[in-house]
Amino acid sequence: MKLIKFTFALLVCAAITSCSSDDSTEDLTGQTGDIVLKFDNGVGDQDFIFGTSYDKSNDESFKLETLKYIVSNIRLTDNEGNTFMYPSDSNVFIVNEADGNTAGEIWVTLNDIDAANYTAITFGIGIDQERFALGADGQGDFLTEAQDEGMLWSWASGYKFIRFDGTYSTSTVTDEGLNLHMGSVGTSLDNYKETTLSLPNEVLVREDKTPEIHIKADIMMAFDGVTSVSFTDGYDQVHVDAVETPVIATNVASMFSVHHVHND
Repeated sequence: MKLIKFTFALLVCAAITSCSSDDSTEDLTGQTGDIVLKFDNGVGDQDFIFGTSYDKSNDESFKLETLKYIVSNIRLTDNEGNTFMYPSDSNVFIVNEADGNTAGEIWVTLNDIDAANYTAITFGIGIDQERFALGADGQGDFLTEAQDEGMLWSWASGYKFIRFDGTYSTSTVTDEGLNLHMGSVGTSLDNYKETTLSLPNEVLVREDKTPEIHIKADIMMAFDGVTSVSFTDGYDQVHVDAVETPVIATNVASMFSVHHVHND
């Protein structure tokens, strides 16, 4: 009797394994699908709200009236190590907090992604040198978009990768001007950075599914990230300085994380 039960158990296990194997080897050839990236700006565990004062790690605080940044070169890595790069001509976006929905999310929709089970997403903050080298003609419609969004330098060649405008206060000053316009300046100062984020569960891209990746951006990390900076030490006005801008670029690259994924 024990032998019969044991044999039956093995058959059940074999059947389950076979079913799981069939699911994992689903033929996805020729399939494509869409993905929605939901960028959600916050400050620590708080939602970001324009005009709200947020305390830094020192005695400084800040509030912003403008919050936008450029993301580009988005690519996805699947569970077999393959990488899908979104088409270059369309692979650059401005994430503007002012465009957020009622949940405070800014949606970026990626179309015609190769069907696969994706485990990581990589993107750049700003414009890389290869894209910049294409010149005005090679930027397509994005050049006009960046101009309209105030994401181009007026006195130098290049893009503003982030634009944080507002005020800061300390124990001795109140509502002083705050402007972080970090970016590259031509080829002489390259502040383009990339970040790779592991996904908490596989993103299943299929022709009948549109998964959503909820990406949190902790704005505080721009100031209190890899390096903590002080507004009174000159980080209240960051533009093209060769010392300050790389610090902010590194901080900004560290402010992103994936909060959760929906595969419905």
